[in-house]
Amino acid sequence: MNPAPTHPNLRPFRLMRIITEKIFNSHSESPFVLFQSFLSLPLAISTVDLQGGFRGEVWDLVIHAGPVVKIVLVILLLFSIISWAVILFKFRVIRLARRENTAFLRMFWDGREMSRIFSESKRLRHSPLAEIFRCGYKEMEKSSQGASGPKPGTLSPYSPVHRGIQRAYLAESLRLEKALTFLATTGNTTPFIGLFGTVWGIMDAFRQIGYKGSTSLATVAPGISEALIATAAGLAAAIPAVIAYNYYLNQIGSITSEMESFMNEFLNVAEKRWI
Repeated sequence: MNPAPTHPNLRPFRLMRIITEKIFNSHSESPFVLFQSFLSLPLAISTVDLQGGFRGEVWDLVIHAGPVVKIVLVILLLFSIISWAVILFKFRVIRLARRENTAFLRMFWDGREMSRIFSESKRLRHSPLAEIFRCGYKEMEKSSQGASGPKPGTLSPYSPVHRGIQRAYLAESLRLEKALTFLATTGNTTPFIGLFGTVWGIMDAFRQIGYKGSTSLATVAPGISEALIATAAGLAAAIPAVIAYNYYLNQIGSITSEMESFMNEFLNVAEKRWI
């Protein structure tokens, strides 16, 4: 025999009764049984049909959300997918840059001839230091072969070698920082996009109160829960993006400092070549 239907205004009391029974029926049991009773509370609560298709599941919240909230969730999903793609891409770029920088410095300070270093550095395509060296070496060879080459010990900031390594430094810095702005944009905007969806969903929930003429929890809770899922989605998209942005910004700052130090060392070596 099917149980009699519960009036919507009485469903919150039914939920309270389930929680109370779970607690007080286990007061005489062992602490382990009491702990099991607490663990079973979410399952009991999720089976209480507050209104329509809402049963406390996250997927049900998304399915029964309004059209504006669904559009907001789609936008946040796109932000999240792209930001995770950027995170994985930058992780690979920075890892390769650090690994190949270490290999190039070992090669550079090994006392080899510059021409040999130039040839062997071509396989280090992801190393910013190797790219700076190749650009500087090319300009150094052009200047030494030309009639207007620099005089011994006079590598000014306006010399072709200096300009060449500066161009390489700027190009490599831009390459390392590429797509980082999207992570910053995701971290700054997605919480507010989610908040917009939440505000809109709460407005819709209160409008439903006016239509139904009831202010019970069973009437308000589903709409508010569906609205709050937008804020949760916005935070879920923003938090990884902010963490990754700060981490990669620190890593790139370390690599650029390494590049600046190598530029000075390379200029010293280049000046000694002309002395």
